[in-house]
Amino acid sequence: MIWEALGSVIVGLAITLAATRRLPGRFPSRPLTLATGPAAALLGAFLAHSILGPDHFFKTLLAAAALSVAMLSLLVRPRGGLVPIREMAR
Repeated sequence: MIWEALGSVIVGLAITLAATRRLPGRFPSRPLTLATGPAAALLGAFLAHSILGPDHFFKTLLAAAALSVAMLSLLVRPRGGLVPIREMAR
């Protein structure tokens, strides 16, 4: 279990660093982004370990990576910034 937790945090941190490098100005703040990726990966590993059991290390890491990517995608801002409501109604 400790290796799954450590591996999922490393996977989440790697995904976060890759995302912030690939899309530098699209995340709200760097500390929030750096905390969200590993935390979401750890949650994904916990859920996968609870559902699959202890003998599925790579599937657990895959689920951790998937949840980390999903949670980071919620933080991404649009490219042009926020659109005012008046322009959305047109």
